[in-house]
Amino acid sequence: MNKNILQNTVIALAILLTTTCFAQGKKARIIEDFNKDWYFKLGDNPTAIQSDFNAADWRNLQLPHDWSIEGEFNKDNKTKQAQGFLPAGIGWYRKTFTLPASAKSKTISVEFDGVFKNSEVFINGHSLGIRPNGYISFSYDLSQYLNFGQPNIIAVKVDNDAQPNSRWYTGSGIYRNVRFVIAEKLHVAEWGTFVTTPEIYKEKASVHLEVEVKNDSDREKEFIVVSTIFDKNNDDIAEVQSTGKIAANSSSKKIQDFILKMPKLWSTENPYLYKIITKIYEKGELTDNYETPLGVRFFDFDAEKGFSLNGVPMKILGVCLHHDNGALGAVENIHALKRKLVLMKEMGVNAIRMSHNPHSLEMMQLCDEMGFIVQDEAFDVWKKKKVTNDYHKDWDAWHKKDLEDFIKRDRNHPSVMMWSIGNEIREQFDSTGIAITKELAQIVKSLDITRPVTSALTENVIEKNFIYQSGALDLLGFNYKHEDYKDFPTRFKGQKIIASESVSALETRGHYDFPADGIKAWPPKHGAPFDGNADWTVSAFDQVKSYWGATHEENWKTIKKQDFMAGTFIWTGFDYIGEPDPYPYPARSSYFGIVDLAGFPKDVYYMYQSEWTTKPVLHIFPHWNWKAGQEVDVWAYYNNADEVELFLNGKSLGKKAKQNDDLHISWRVKFEPGTLKAISRKNGKVVLEKEIHTAGEAFKINLKADKKEIRNDTYDLVYVTVSITDKDGNLLPNADDLINFEVSGGGKLVGVDNGYQANLDSFKANSCKLFNGKCIAIIQSNGKRETIKIKASASSLPVSTIEIKVD
Repeated sequence: MNKNILQNTVIALAILLTTTCFAQGKKARIIEDFNKDWYFKLGDNPTAIQSDFNAADWRNLQLPHDWSIEGEFNKDNKTKQAQGFLPAGIGWYRKTFTLPASAKSKTISVEFDGVFKNSEVFINGHSLGIRPNGYISFSYDLSQYLNFGQPNIIAVKVDNDAQPNSRWYTGSGIYRNVRFVIAEKLHVAEWGTFVTTPEIYKEKASVHLEVEVKNDSDREKEFIVVSTIFDKNNDDIAEVQSTGKIAANSSSKKIQDFILKMPKLWSTENPYLYKIITKIYEKGELTDNYETPLGVRFFDFDAEKGFSLNGVPMKILGVCLHHDNGALGAVENIHALKRKLVLMKEMGVNAIRMSHNPHSLEMMQLCDEMGFIVQDEAFDVWKKKKVTNDYHKDWDAWHKKDLEDFIKRDRNHPSVMMWSIGNEIREQFDSTGIAITKELAQIVKSLDITRPVTSALTENVIEKNFIYQSGALDLLGFNYKHEDYKDFPTRFKGQKIIASESVSALETRGHYDFPADGIKAWPPKHGAPFDGNADWTVSAFDQVKSYWGATHEENWKTIKKQDFMAGTFIWTGFDYIGEPDPYPYPARSSYFGIVDLAGFPKDVYYMYQSEWTTKPVLHIFPHWNWKAGQEVDVWAYYNNADEVELFLNGKSLGKKAKQNDDLHISWRVKFEPGTLKAISRKNGKVVLEKEIHTAGEAFKINLKADKKEIRNDTYDLVYVTVSITDKDGNLLPNADDLINFEVSGGGKLVGVDNGYQANLDSFKANSCKLFNGKCIAIIQSNGKRETIKIKASASSLPVSTIEIKVD
């Protein structure tokens, strides 16, 4: 696109809405999607801030965007192993937009949910500021630098060149959403409400709302604030009005208290959400409307009894999650997040630890809506570094501002029940940790006293742990060392405790090593040699762990016995890019996940499902394609039954039941082709039956979409699982065929993956090799209202197609 066309780009919807609203006399806040029609180029382009800059060779794209995920894996990339060997560097973004003259009297700002990292934002050549932290949301007031009725240029420099700067994959770019906000001069400040529920009874709940009103005009104003609580059906059920006077260019706080009759409580099983709409009026005219989520719940951490929610004792059954979305990289997409959280919910997970920095606004909203308890985490490092160019360089200048903004943004989310001020912090081991812990805890409590402050600790010897010695933590989080948990009530007498990070077991989905009855640590200690697999895999039996961790079964057996332990957060719910312990290059993503990077559950998923849910579970593995006579260990996870009987080609191999604290049962079977069948029974009655068949010759490519229809909004996603089956529909568990994709109509291919941790093929290719029988293709709406047609082809097999409707 040439310079003239670029300069004439207009936010059509913004103009339409603002013009319409002004014409109707409605002066409410307007929030616009600001993700579309950006231009991007890698490299340092400082003259891009100028209006006459020629961006003809720049790439047009839609945010969110991560340029690292588009690059090639290379062991020489400066990011190295921890970040998956993908490139980083410097990039620039540029966008042109026009506003009507009637917007001149407004406060106009741009909101960034996250830019990784070291961003600097310019409007019409003026620098609005820098933000080093790549995980923090921030905004800038554009008003004084805008042109009205003629083009404006916004440019963003992103500098992720100094490497390494993280212990996991971060992505690079404007990887979260951007919004354009037009408000009257008299409005609610950014993150300007704070809602709490001081008293909750069956018959009523008190709701306390603080509203920060901001006056950006040059004269004093009188105002009325009207806040209304709406229930899930959008019926208004309580309302409070306040009046006030505010000086020019200042802020004023108003307090409003409500009584909510017969409140419906937010819980993990029934996450009931109210909302509060706050409206500001000046001389009878509406100047702003602002929405605040409201969930009514109370919770408690107890030193002896653990955790309770709404008075009901329960275990926090959590997983740690990094922010990447597999083949999409760091690109935030609410549909990718929802798929991830649905998988976790179906496993029985009721809590998420946001490892190890603030996650997206969409993630917080989904946890509210879907019923996940959140441990919200601010920092992975303080002043002492973990890697050369990490956040320690920005600590002195930015930690207070970053922590305050983090708390203000997230404190209205009912899902948030813990503030974590750090993960495995180095100051734990020297006296500087005392003062910093006290400072951070004070900052948190100056903004929110309704939730405990915690930190993820690695040292459980009191004399060596200076963060603990600060006395500033309300809740002690401990990472690993599960064998010491039993001593904690004596060692940390009267303290409330949670396993903030646990397990770090290793598995590759669909790969099995025999025998499966021993436990290994790969490596046995830091830097020690170990007898790994030549193809960079790890057995999917729960038998391999990191030297600092535990198997899934070891950890859960310990946690479930300790009443004082509030719960556990497993490392991790999903594999993530980077940190591919225990292997070096070409391994490029983690082995820790219960679900692989493509979103396919590993077998241990069903152990948790059998323990963490009440729905009937019977899962037997491995697959049934082996060499004749080979001894194969067969495991079964089950619940709601007394025993399981295993059959091979109709012949019983015996009944088995879990003994003592067993979490699985197993048989050692000499392979013969045919059918492996398991039957679970309770009181002699069949609960479930499961069969695994020996797969024959490849017959067809099987395509299975997770949706039948998507929206034409340019964001919606459909995930298509690809496999090869025999003529009877049995999946070929060892298939590794290369699948080629063609997508037409209302969608585009935005990612492919097979879950193999050492796969160096691009996530953005038009093809993907099956790994242990499966791969995934991710299709995104391209805005066309046309049926999406997906073709998949492989050598020597017929082409398969699937269609997705577009609404």
